[in-house]
Amino acid sequence: MEPATQSTRLEPVPEQSGAEQRAAPRFTLLIRAAKLVSAQGEFVCVIRDVSETGVSVRLFHALPGCKQYALHMPAGAIYEVARVWQRDNEAGFTFDAPVVVEKLVNESGEYPKRGLRLALCFPVTIKMLSGSVEAMVENLSQQGARLTCDRLLAIDQTVRMEMPDLSGKPREVRAKVRWRRDQQYGVVFDDTFTLGDFARLAALLQAPALLEEAAPGA
Repeated sequence: MEPATQSTRLEPVPEQSGAEQRAAPRFTLLIRAAKLVSAQGEFVCVIRDVSETGVSVRLFHALPGCKQYALHMPAGAIYEVARVWQRDNEAGFTFDAPVVVEKLVNESGEYPKRGLRLALCFPVTIKMLSGSVEAMVENLSQQGARLTCDRLLAIDQTVRMEMPDLSGKPREVRAKVRWRRDQQYGVVFDDTFTLGDFARLAALLQAPALLEEAAPGA
């Protein structure tokens, strides 16, 4: 099963000798999904380990070559970070400024059910009993999407969205319209994406080459 945004728990990492003893105290932040934002897009990660000076994350694909990122937490906090290493499906970053670990952890656990939303823009075909219409997704989460469409859709109407698939072929996703504001709509998917599929779809839509660079097990 893919990692999910489960309850947060702090555990001190066993003390080490030498330089590691002089380093900032480290804690394990278990299974907290977040996103890394760079000049090349927004990418899903899972925070695994955090200290006052840095953080390590699990990845689902390779990252862009840029060094500077912004780490966006589920509840809205943003931390500027710089990548210092990446191997297999993990990467480590340093914070541009020291952080209070307890504040970061408490903030990230304040809304444990709040899902990540990525600013991904891509066209989709919406199919209904009355026919089909083109629409544009403006942002995407594991559970749903916001889109614009010039066809009037009814609240609670069930639609089928033809979206990109990781295999390169179109994938049909059933969804229900939850809200409407002018030509903007919010839809909820009948079957949600796993965190891993969501992360890889985001990479496919923004930088497909990152999936080719992914290490086995990512």
